[in-house]
Amino acid sequence: MTAVDRFRAAVDSRDLTSLEDLFTEDVRFYSPVKFTPFEGRPMVLGLFGVLLRTFEDFHYVGRFDGASETSTDGIEAASAVLVFRATVNGKQIHGIDLLHFDEEDRIKEFTVMVRPQSAVQALGEAVLTGLVADGLVPAPSGL
Repeated sequence: MTAVDRFRAAVDSRDLTSLEDLFTEDVRFYSPVKFTPFEGRPMVLGLFGVLLRTFEDFHYVGRFDGASETSTDGIEAASAVLVFRATVNGKQIHGIDLLHFDEEDRIKEFTVMVRPQSAVQALGEAVLTGLVADGLVPAPSGL
């Protein structure tokens, strides 16, 4: 079973523990609502805990395998694109997860892109609320 298959199975079963071994220690997660990436396995796992609670009716609907340059070092690496659909706070989301792998078949870079813009906003608000509730980021002033 490939890392993509193991990742998809862990997400489908909402098994956060199974995700831990799939990420490199210095994994970077590029969000559609935050300019700088979430960095490091503990932070990314915390983020996934929030995401698994936030998405409703999440399911993958497609997969593409290949290679592409990573954002961090520009080196071409094995990659996969997983196409998904979900709902967040009543908003339908269509998106992709772009996974880059290291030589040991672990995820070193993870990029999420979603549409439409109203869904991006709903997702950003829901994830921020979850990250604050879990103590992973400080509450913004005014909340």
